Amino acid sequence: MSFTKLGLSEPILKAIDEQGYTTPTPIQAQAIPLVLERKDVLAGAQTGTGKTAGFTLPMLELLMQNKPQLKKYQIRSLVLTPTRELAAQVHESIETYGKYLPLRSTVIFGGVGINPQIAKIKKGVDIIIATPGRLLDIISQGFLDLSCLEMFVLDEADRMLDMGFVHDIKKVLKLLPASKQSLLFSATFSKEIKQLADNLLDTPTLIEVARRNTSSEMISQSVHFVDKGKKPELLSHIIGSNNWTQVLVFTRTKHGANKLTKKLEFDGISAAAIHGNKSQGARTKALADFKDGSIRVLVATDIAARGIDIDQLPHVINFELPNVPEDYVHRIGRTGRAGNEGEALSLVCVDEHDLLKNIQKLIKKEIKVIAIDGYDVDPSIKAEPIQNGRGGGQKRGGGQRAGQGQRGGNSRGGNDSKSSNQRGRNSNNRSRGDVSRGDARKQGTTNRSRNR
Repeated sequence: MSFTKLGLSEPILKAIDEQGYTTPTPIQAQAIPLVLERKDVLAGAQTGTGKTAGFTLPMLELLMQNKPQLKKYQIRSLVLTPTRELAAQVHESIETYGKYLPLRSTVIFGGVGINPQIAKIKKGVDIIIATPGRLLDIISQGFLDLSCLEMFVLDEADRMLDMGFVHDIKKVLKLLPASKQSLLFSATFSKEIKQLADNLLDTPTLIEVARRNTSSEMISQSVHFVDKGKKPELLSHIIGSNNWTQVLVFTRTKHGANKLTKKLEFDGISAAAIHGNKSQGARTKALADFKDGSIRVLVATDIAARGIDIDQLPHVINFELPNVPEDYVHRIGRTGRAGNEGEALSLVCVDEHDLLKNIQKLIKKEIKVIAIDGYDVDPSIKAEPIQNGRGGGQKRGGGQRAGQGQRGGNSRGGNDSKSSNQRGRNSNNRSRGDVSRGDARKQGTTNRSRNR
């Protein structure tokens, strides 16, 4: 099947052709016709399967079929994402495929000034891609009206819940009109996702292009058991000896990401860190440098797992395993995208053995073990509890989804418990963004969010 068979108009097909695409991915082939039929859709797909275009292409097509007169601050379509990076990625997709259409879009998220974003809305836009906190800030100030919304997309819904945005999502849903088309996209499914879908979607069509909570078959996965203290040395050895030039490395905490970046730089390997404490400008530059090859290694916490979109990223390394098994799927899903092969390596110390067991149970696959001479495990070292990172405070391999049992009214923690109106009044002076807010929400304690 080609894109020409999916019911898309010539201007959109021209933009697709300019990007070099001729055949839709499975998720696109299934989702696009359903969305064009104006059906609500619940879609599950592995990361890297092209699901963003699965909703942006039919969205653009439908918006061009009628042109209602909008009042000031009204929009026609809203895409809600958990992170700034993902919001920017979706906006780029809309701009790319809508370049020959008279539709206007903009992206809004925290961590940058709110006034330029409001100025764009004042000029009139059809589509907004937003993170939850900044969206509610702008609505609370009276600069955005969702009453005439035609389409609502909740992208990476599982990540949204993991980051503690459930209360903000509920606030947004209350502001939406009853008559609208809704789409929910999620890389993994859970009971919470199903409950959210029940509240949002009207007799939805379910799409699953692969078994739930699985890793891509295009990714070669391996594990190297190593003492925790030898991990930095082993990482540098692997990257240097193999002359890898583009490697995404995941750590559990922000401090760990910064420390590891300095170690890599000391070893002569160019690297940069990306996490919630970095300014938006620093994060954008680090990602751009990584994409264009200016740096060899990007060290990231899990906030980057859903926002990095590089078709041919060859290597992902888990310097530390995530506490939540589903995050493993999201992390390694940054490689093996768009039909390309990829390699995912995890460095596992004795503290993480239970985490590895939980991951293998989730993906229903035993990961291949490799060994490099000189990095044998010291059997006298005993396992210690893992305290930091998403799902922190758990004992070894606790695996409880962050926020479970803590999602009461005060689960946000700190200043994030303030009302939308208070958030709106403080928006211009706030330097932190939605992701940092999500980090704090996950644990509800200042200490843990500081260590993220």
